[in-house]
Amino acid sequence: MNPRLGVLQPYPFEKLRALMQGVTPNERLRAINLSIGEPKHATPELVRRALADALEGLSVYPATAGTPELRAAIAGWLARRYGLPAIDPATQVLPVNGSREALFAFAQAIVDPDRPGGKVACPNPFYQIYEGAALLAGANPVYLNATEQSGFRMRFDTLPESTWRDVQLVYACSPANPSGSVMRLEDWRTLFALSDRHGFAIASDECYSELYFDEAHPPLGGLQAARQLGRNDFARLVVFSSLSKRSNVPGMRSGFVAGDAALLKSFLLYRTYHGSAMSLPVQRASIAAWNDEQHVRENRRLYAEKFAAALTELRPPLAANRPEGGFYLWLRTPIDDCEFARRLQHEYNVLVLPGSYLARAAQGENPGKDRVRIALVAPLAECVEAIARINSFARTL
Repeated sequence: MNPRLGVLQPYPFEKLRALMQGVTPNERLRAINLSIGEPKHATPELVRRALADALEGLSVYPATAGTPELRAAIAGWLARRYGLPAIDPATQVLPVNGSREALFAFAQAIVDPDRPGGKVACPNPFYQIYEGAALLAGANPVYLNATEQSGFRMRFDTLPESTWRDVQLVYACSPANPSGSVMRLEDWRTLFALSDRHGFAIASDECYSELYFDEAHPPLGGLQAARQLGRNDFARLVVFSSLSKRSNVPGMRSGFVAGDAALLKSFLLYRTYHGSAMSLPVQRASIAAWNDEQHVRENRRLYAEKFAAALTELRPPLAANRPEGGFYLWLRTPIDDCEFARRLQHEYNVLVLPGSYLARAAQGENPGKDRVRIALVAPLAECVEAIARINSFARTL
């Protein structure tokens, strides 16, 4: 067996199951699960129809690079969304089976396991795929704390130059999971300067990029930032995006990687052996999704409605800010986050995720401690009821 499997930490939801062992939820209240970031809004009819109309494609082996039509649809969406000049669909876009598998696979292709002391940097709190990908690629993860004091954005100055010299890959996430913070142009400028100095690649996870609240000011993307800073070749930068949250199709496992053509050429070689081609029916449905924005605007409207209602309902001693993007409330708790989640489930039958499970102790603190992540994915009425129960619980503390 690969000995590196032994250094993987349990996934947050495994920890949550262990935490809830022996907990009996209040049976007088129906269960509300807000612990998992799984979209619950309806899949758009145009996507369902395109998928059904393309089932003949199941009889064909798909190419790892995807069809020219899908790559062109993704390149067109990138140009429209971020105001970019023409993206080359042949060299700067690669379809993938959802951002999760591609974020993991990218580290396997990028990290040199024979380089002593190799490191992968990631935000803290973070999506645990970043850490697992680093460990299984033979690198050591290092953490960039994102706390309330920094506006929940990564603090690049917390790592010394001696550490940066060993970094081979940096994961960024904007809007961030779980805080919903968005990287500013100055954040990108700093990160690009570090990449220029030390030669590491940047993997920007932007799977929440289409969930935001101001239609006139969508979140800044990594390719957009590079373009604004004159980095027109996207050197050492690739971005990952997905239809799961944008179009409510998590079961389709459809996304893309785009950016530096040289990195994508090597990543495509890796994926040719990895065996991760997207089926033709999913490609056809993905084209329909990337070419339509009406259903995405409606999706944002539904989330905005839930956030407005939840934040209006929230009462002291609880506190949370409206995120800049995503669908999570990053809620501060008046007691230990694990105790809060366990007692909330027992007394009010609402399941949330302890924030400390999404972070690691670094620079003397765990940035997720005394917070819980609440995924506002359930229907509006259910989300409002959950917040009311959480308020009632908090008043007893």
